[in-house]
Amino acid sequence: MVIIGSESESTRYIGILPIPGFAMMSFAALTEPMRAANLLARQDLYHMVTFSTDKKPIPSSGAGVVMPEARLGEETKLDYLFVVAGGDPTLYDNRPVMRWLARLAREGTFLGGVSGGPIILARAGLMAGRRMTVHWEHAGALAEISPHLLLERSLYVIDRDRVTCAGGTAPMDLMHALIAQHHGVPFARIVSDWFMHTEIRPSAGPQRAGLVERVGTTVPAILDAVEAMEAHVAEPVSLAALANTAGLSPRQLNRLFQSKLGRSTMRYYRELRLEKAQSLLRNSPLSLTEIALATGFASSAHFSRVFSEQFGQPPSSYR
Repeated sequence: MVIIGSESESTRYIGILPIPGFAMMSFAALTEPMRAANLLARQDLYHMVTFSTDKKPIPSSGAGVVMPEARLGEETKLDYLFVVAGGDPTLYDNRPVMRWLARLAREGTFLGGVSGGPIILARAGLMAGRRMTVHWEHAGALAEISPHLLLERSLYVIDRDRVTCAGGTAPMDLMHALIAQHHGVPFARIVSDWFMHTEIRPSAGPQRAGLVERVGTTVPAILDAVEAMEAHVAEPVSLAALANTAGLSPRQLNRLFQSKLGRSTMRYYRELRLEKAQSLLRNSPLSLTEIALATGFASSAHFSRVFSEQFGQPPSSYR
């Protein structure tokens, strides 16, 4: 049996809502890592249920179809619900689906969108104040019809209880991050290796080389830690969690950051979040409080103080 992390005892209930015309590549890249995780762990880490409005076969954009297992609302317990869409999701206007998504959001379910799925979440009014991404094919249209959204050109974005992904093969990178978060990095790497997906890409860029250029080092432990930081901007993780991701002790990780980057691990993390906040101040209409929450600060007062220390002027000066 493959050894997995400390959270392995609990089963996560995952809902999948394919919208007719969805891309089979995106659907498989999302669901197959969870199937493999169950197989490799020899236990039901992820219990997946596919939904539709009427339980009829759901056609993909190609030759494949998916047979749904449940109608909207039949599964009472969901930890995550992923909407997978293709075609032109800006035209999608299924009121029962929108109401169901809103109810799940109120109940605390983590909502995800893959490929065109983030547009459906946005049309349901569920992405306000959340950073998000979408397939590049839809990015221009979404920015035009909803300029207030915090749209990023990333492979995937995890912002608190919202998970958005660009589609294609990017869901494999997203699932690597989620499986690592749920069951530890070593197990997530075993799952990725199962698919010969050995070059894991970070959330904020198309390839690891981009991360090397941004961080300025090729040290794997630092790169692993920074990938985790970029995936957890709104809800910062602890030094212990970052060290576990990097396969080091907290003291060893701090020594590496100090030696290679000239600052401690958590100081680097804070600066990364402040740079994201600076970008939001320049490019979004969010209030200071909303930006503080989106970048992991508990209050606007604390955010203003550390922002001023970092940049020499208060965040209000950017407005």
